[in-house]
Amino acid sequence: MTIATEDLRVLRTPEARFENLPDYPFEPHYVAVDGGRLRVHYLDEQPEESAASGETVLLLHGNPSWSYLYRHVIPPLVEAGHRCVAVDLIGFGKSDKLADRFAYTYERHLGWLREAVFDRLDLREVTMVCHDWGGALGLPLLAAHPARFRRVVATNTGLSTGDEELGAGWPLMAAWLQSSQRTYPFEPSTIVDAFTVTGLDQAVLAAYDAPFPDEPYLTGIRQFPLLIPISPQDEYTPALRAAWAVLEGLELPFLCAFSDQDNVTRGDHSALSGRIPGAKGRAHPTITGAGHFLQEDAGAALATAVDDFIRSTVKEHSA
Repeated sequence: MTIATEDLRVLRTPEARFENLPDYPFEPHYVAVDGGRLRVHYLDEQPEESAASGETVLLLHGNPSWSYLYRHVIPPLVEAGHRCVAVDLIGFGKSDKLADRFAYTYERHLGWLREAVFDRLDLREVTMVCHDWGGALGLPLLAAHPARFRRVVATNTGLSTGDEELGAGWPLMAAWLQSSQRTYPFEPSTIVDAFTVTGLDQAVLAAYDAPFPDEPYLTGIRQFPLLIPISPQDEYTPALRAAWAVLEGLELPFLCAFSDQDNVTRGDHSALSGRIPGAKGRAHPTITGAGHFLQEDAGAALATAVDDFIRSTVKEHSA
């Protein structure tokens, strides 16, 4: 479905594509951003009032996944008493997509996310769980609005400025850059399948492809790799350096829950845990038996790590 909104051609995935997805019974919710031109989808699962902890967990996915990734993380967190809000980034899941891939920029992604979770949903005192590009967007959001957050759990993610030496990681980056642009047809499920340890059912793989009926819907997925800063000359490097200047002084409780078989980060979270004060001196758990998409391989274990961190830092927040 194509919707004309001034200078943007907006694509909206037909609802029929999302019928009968396995283990995804959640009620959809929507807010409008960018002057009402774009619709953002989110989940908002809440515990019974009598069991509520008063904590809100914001779950941010990366590329090429969507809120479906968190379907096994949300129920145990809600059972533990926490409200869970999982947002589909623009270009992903049930959120609107843009026909023009160059309409996706780092700045616009940040603006859409900020408007959705703060201006529209008015989330406060948030525990952010961020994965992959969810961290690359969520961490600058944290730097810009630290008063909105209580704590952070980073999972297989980071925040590059373009100043880093890619070194041994360059072949993987180059392969991803090329395959993301040259593969046709592009099926997001093949990426999720390749970067998990456990075998995924065909119905689950189809669910990852559900938001993308054909090539015009894939512009967000194809553009994200090109937005990764890989040199100091990147146009967004100054803004990311400024974000790091804030993060390096942030005492907010910060946990890294990386997996043992992630071939992207290789389980190394020192780029975050070694620089952010709120992460120093903590016992950062390793999620075992899990690849890059650890929510697929070990969703319950990640939920336990998040819940344990919330409970162990309640006094820190109160102080």
